Amino acid sequence: METMARANGRGCKMLKRGRTMAAFLAGFARVDVTPPLGIEISGYFMDRFAAGVLDALEASAVAVACGESRAVVIGLDNLMIDQTQMDVYRRAIAEKTGLAYEGVFICCSHTHTGPLVGPDPLDARRHGEAQYGEYLGRKLCDCAALALRDLQPSKLGWAVANAPRISFIRRFRMKDGSIRTNPGVNNPDILAPIGDVDERVNVLRFVREAGPEIIVANFGVHPDVIGGEQISADYPGFFRRTLEKALDNVRCVFLNGAEGDVNHVNVFPRPGEGNGLVRDFDDVDRGYAHARHMGMVLAGAVLQVYEKVHFTEPDCVKFAQVVMPAPSNMPTADEAAKAEEICRLHEAGRDAQLPYEGMELTTVVAEALRMQQLKDGPESFGLYLGALQMGEVALLGIPGEPFTGVGRGIKDGSAYALTLPCSLTNGAEGYYPMREAYDEGGYEARSSIFKAGIAERIIDAGTKLLQELKNA
Repeated sequence: METMARANGRGCKMLKRGRTMAAFLAGFARVDVTPPLGIEISGYFMDRFAAGVLDALEASAVAVACGESRAVVIGLDNLMIDQTQMDVYRRAIAEKTGLAYEGVFICCSHTHTGPLVGPDPLDARRHGEAQYGEYLGRKLCDCAALALRDLQPSKLGWAVANAPRISFIRRFRMKDGSIRTNPGVNNPDILAPIGDVDERVNVLRFVREAGPEIIVANFGVHPDVIGGEQISADYPGFFRRTLEKALDNVRCVFLNGAEGDVNHVNVFPRPGEGNGLVRDFDDVDRGYAHARHMGMVLAGAVLQVYEKVHFTEPDCVKFAQVVMPAPSNMPTADEAAKAEEICRLHEAGRDAQLPYEGMELTTVVAEALRMQQLKDGPESFGLYLGALQMGEVALLGIPGEPFTGVGRGIKDGSAYALTLPCSLTNGAEGYYPMREAYDEGGYEARSSIFKAGIAERIIDAGTKLLQELKNA
């Protein structure tokens, strides 16, 4: 049964003195959250420790208010943080600022070159350094407080741009009928991708009475472009820096969209598209220069619509959260027994003894870890879905990695003029593949801790929450 948290928000008062003025406010803040060297880097099911810093990690916040209702959305350069740890941060922010807990949204960018915070959702053996986790919590509180302090009258514009050829479906049907994730560039055994990318970029432009404008961009693709053992915000960092240099007195926040089945890998590149990329350990081509390219393409997409956004006068700021039940993808006894041996070899550092390589090895290990984790349950999980309304624009926060189909379903089913589906928001509970992906196979479905149908449940619950918020 879904449970509904309180929704806060009152309509803005409208004052008419020769012109209409909306009491809608927006504020911005940014803090540096770069960790010390030596900290463990999250992702890849392998040991990595920060040996350098390519560019800073940041938390960028936009605060909004209308009447007595206030909320804050923080874009954080981090791979993922689970619901339990996010709850600690959100409640601390609420206590420090006076915000309602449900009005705090923390959206991880999903950079694969950032520090592990709290328990690793990918591998139960790993846990982030407590000192950095505490430090990050303090910095997030600071970021929210500073953004709220910066609140000032604002108008809100929105538009939809397009960022071509930087996101690609990463699941493929092979000529032998099998399904593979990231099968390698120019692999002659590829038959066709499974699905279509969503190249739309949702853009919000806050033009304030004084101080910098704020741009929020929402686009879905994995920030796994760099790899290695040096800290980097990946393409979202390049996007922010590029746009802020291109426009005078502008600050921007990046919120990742439905990215569970898409990444930067173009398996059949056109001439020149392979520039700045080098083959990595898992058959994925990566490179710092390509992350810069992606950031520039996204910035260019925003610039194409920047002057042509549709301006609105938001009459409310409202938010709500539901806890959605999600059945667990528990293994059978036979599956659990086979997984135990794979996990034993993996945990002993003996992956080379498994008859797989590249992304196939990653898939087998991830699936085995999922089975080991769930062999004794639980039978279901509770997922936080959070919604924020700003007049005719809405944001839906999803605590994990939804497939592109989830983002499309939410956009299509929403009654708002523009809806931003945001991944890894207030939690990181796993992949949310479409139902057919469970029959087809591949890394995401085989590693997901949720039963088939989870994506469709999120679409239904998310659109229902958005509608209830609109009617509240």
